[in-house]
Amino acid sequence: MSNWTTRLRGLALVAACTMALTACGNSSNNNAGGNDASATAAPTEAATDNSTSSSEPVTLNMLVSGTKAADGADFELDTLPKLVKEKFPNVTLEVQKLPDEQYYTSIKAKLATGEGPDIFLVFPNMANMGAIEVAKAGYAADLSDLSFWDRISTSAASDMSYEGKKYAVAKGMDILGTFYNKALFTEAGITEAPKDWDSFLAASEKLKAAGITPIVMGDKDPWVIQFGMYQLAANNVYPTDPDFDKKLQTGETSLTDSKWINTVNQYKELYDKGYVNKGSLGMASAQALQQFVDGKAAMIFTGTWDLPAVSADGAAQFERGFFGLPGNKAGEPVYASAATAAGYAINASSKNLDITKEVFEYLYAADSPLFQAWVDANSSISVFSGVELKNEIFKNVLDEIQSTGHAFYFPNQMWPAGVSDVMQSKFSEIIGGKKTTAEEVTKAMQDKYTELYKP
Repeated sequence: MSNWTTRLRGLALVAACTMALTACGNSSNNNAGGNDASATAAPTEAATDNSTSSSEPVTLNMLVSGTKAADGADFELDTLPKLVKEKFPNVTLEVQKLPDEQYYTSIKAKLATGEGPDIFLVFPNMANMGAIEVAKAGYAADLSDLSFWDRISTSAASDMSYEGKKYAVAKGMDILGTFYNKALFTEAGITEAPKDWDSFLAASEKLKAAGITPIVMGDKDPWVIQFGMYQLAANNVYPTDPDFDKKLQTGETSLTDSKWINTVNQYKELYDKGYVNKGSLGMASAQALQQFVDGKAAMIFTGTWDLPAVSADGAAQFERGFFGLPGNKAGEPVYASAATAAGYAINASSKNLDITKEVFEYLYAADSPLFQAWVDANSSISVFSGVELKNEIFKNVLDEIQSTGHAFYFPNQMWPAGVSDVMQSKFSEIIGGKKTTAEEVTKAMQDKYTELYKP
């Protein structure tokens, strides 16, 4: 069995990741509009050393997923090409950013036909477009010879590896959580963030009674269903069985286990009780985020990567907070859902492999202005040594993870690509009013797992 299957405990992941966090900064939780300052910073001596493997004009193509920054410069679309050009005058970096589902379809088609971009986005482990998938297919170049790996946490590097070789550089560690509107909580008489499932339901009921939409979700983009589901799984499935997914591979456990049924039923309860906005299946993720920043809903489930969108200016001005969705019973600890973030890989078939590796060396060099711009723009919690936490909104949850180790990875990182898709589609039936049960959701998940998992 390959070495990544032995690294299933959330404690190990978090402990390794948090070794890279030397201190917690006091920067505000504003969005990535601060990129402008980084993009226009005066080049250092490193930035003016324009040596490349060739002086001939080169165009590098990069394809990533996501949405353009709501305010200010977008790092990938604006800042990154600009600073690459400053360092390498002969290199033009052209970047395209697509919505997640469109990205998956596009990048797989391009890579399969040998027309993939020089740089593309990869996810950890077995996830859709995961490091293992792209490495086994021969799409990603081996990056083990690059010089910066000793500055990256062991866990983050391993999550982007296959058979001991490193294939992508993670953006950081991401935490799934609940962003909330503190003003609306106060208006509904809620004095603190809920610490267990019953108090979360009680808070949601208070909000609903006050005429406030408790939770807004854009379920037209079905992948957002994972954002609440995995937080609940971190509290239901893994605390009593940290090796659940390892046993899933051997057949000792099943996704039809009562712990997963309870997880699905908890998430279903939020819809059954009307705590999630009506018509969520007709609302896209971007619309849901806009509803939140406009003050039209008290909470939204998403991850650290969405901080720029969640903290963008809207129709209402209010202070944001962040807590882990507590699927636990009263008196039990809350477990966070935290995992290595997506990151950049280089196409193994790139005709510009050497120059692209030079760009990577510059991007991740500790004294590079490009690295600092990347850090400033990145909402994920850094896994590079010496980089301080800059988003204070995540401090309480991160401190809890660091002090207790109460966290587990996103389950889909250990499932074959396609299992989470089935989970989303079957749960969408529940949202849509069909009489689909949690047992039927988990059976569909297990059936797809059995179909796709190859030891």
